[in-house]
Amino acid sequence: MERESMEFDVVIVGAGPAGLAAAIRLKQLAAANGREIGVCVLEKAAEVGAHIVSGAVIDPIAISELFPDWKERGAPLDTPVTEDRFLVLTKDKAHRIPNWMLPRLMDNHGMYISSLGDVCRWLGQRAEELGVDVFPGFAAAEVLFNEDGSVKGVATGDMGVAKDGTFKAEHAPGMELHARYTLFAEGCRGSLSQQLMAKLNLRDGVDPQVYGLGVKELWQIPRDRHQRGLVVHSQGWPLDSSTGGGSFLYHFGEDLVSIGFVTHLSYENPYLSPFEEMQRFKTHPAIRPFLEGGKRIGYAARTINEGGLQSVPKLAFPGGALIGCSAGFVNLPRIKGSHNAMKTGMLAAEAAFEALCADRSHDELTAYPEAFRKSWAYQDLHKVRNVKPGLKWGMWLGTIHGGLHMWLNDLGLGALVGWTLRHKQADHETLKPAAQVQRIEYPKPDGVLTFDRNSSVYLSGTNHEEDQPVHLTLKDATVPVSHNLALYDGPEGRYCPAGVYEFVDAEGGGRRLQINAQNCVHCKTCDIKDPRQNIRWVTPEGGGGPNYTSM
Repeated sequence: MERESMEFDVVIVGAGPAGLAAAIRLKQLAAANGREIGVCVLEKAAEVGAHIVSGAVIDPIAISELFPDWKERGAPLDTPVTEDRFLVLTKDKAHRIPNWMLPRLMDNHGMYISSLGDVCRWLGQRAEELGVDVFPGFAAAEVLFNEDGSVKGVATGDMGVAKDGTFKAEHAPGMELHARYTLFAEGCRGSLSQQLMAKLNLRDGVDPQVYGLGVKELWQIPRDRHQRGLVVHSQGWPLDSSTGGGSFLYHFGEDLVSIGFVTHLSYENPYLSPFEEMQRFKTHPAIRPFLEGGKRIGYAARTINEGGLQSVPKLAFPGGALIGCSAGFVNLPRIKGSHNAMKTGMLAAEAAFEALCADRSHDELTAYPEAFRKSWAYQDLHKVRNVKPGLKWGMWLGTIHGGLHMWLNDLGLGALVGWTLRHKQADHETLKPAAQVQRIEYPKPDGVLTFDRNSSVYLSGTNHEEDQPVHLTLKDATVPVSHNLALYDGPEGRYCPAGVYEFVDAEGGGRRLQINAQNCVHCKTCDIKDPRQNIRWVTPEGGGGPNYTSM
């Protein structure tokens, strides 16, 4: 069946902070200059914000540029940070680092605790008020190209395709959306963004992108335990000194606590489970009291770009650009990225609007990367560029090096740390064979403070139409058993935070990998950590996946 098409000036893939900020900025510029431009935002989730998960302590610098009156407009940033704590955990103790010792950019006063999903819902409403066409429930599944190789737009996936590839009665072909410029704001490890980087060589000359996996829970706790505005970060236990990661715990709203644990996916031990490390973390004597008597009401998991400035790819190409976490603008030590995502979306929008006013189309928006290099977002990342790669020396030496680097930049002495450390390995290259490491035995969940994967996925609201093609595909179906199980004892079942992968008995003997795709929370860990890069994540039918509330 032939696909229908729609024409826009700008198509944006992804209704996260970057995509929505770009759409809003385009419409603001059009209104200010008396022009009409067509802007469309595609979102694979059933509604805007449903796939968004973050800590989140939000730096309001970008939203203040986009909407100087965001407070009066009722933006959901209503819990200012009132207290900042940073802990180093050992198995039984917590050592607090005095605030005066922390680099200034680690100070969260002036920031706001919120749900980034709720912020995106609010931004989506503002975008629609300005005339942006926002289409939730439609997953961009294919990049379209012009004959000269420039990006022409995207096509959404077909609806109503059965698992065996046949068309169901309700089958509807995807829609082509053509644009003069297409902005990709898919978030971390976006499937179309990855294809563009490979096809257009956008990663030539830059370091591999490296990642962390954040596992998050939302708790409602007794009112007498709630300390609205409290921010607690930690590093150390339960991870060993050679494995990077850390935690966050934020008190916000009405008796709510966001608690999460980030494990850097450069870990070496194939027996490590980021999900189980999160469960163990909650049992620490310094953390358990925050949650006792409370109830877990939400669960989410998502990978995070951690490569920083040296891992940012080429941003613009003929007909389009990468914005937000599609390119990787997270400031790891600050555990913040939404402000940079919004800013890069706005910068790309300004470059696209300038091009439209000059009656250009499908060329390279060179003004966007040039503006980024002159922006505060670039400086935000430049100051911390050596923090993540320095952790290759272990937690203690790496933290001292990173702290010194940040302090000198804060004091205007950045010239004294003029070097830039490199990321030399991708995360899928770091696992050691199971025979060379010690097995990690995790305690059974108690169902009160610690939980299993299935009950966690239930809280995420994840749902996929079961009779559809599996969106987690294997390039070679023999690799999970012949390589991953044989050499690494099957890490798929441990790095996935949603119980998607499990090795089961095969008919006729032996083992096989079973993929429970309906459990997938779209975190992309498998796409990143699989040792042979054998698992490929593609978009499922639009509207599928998690349905996060206030995450």
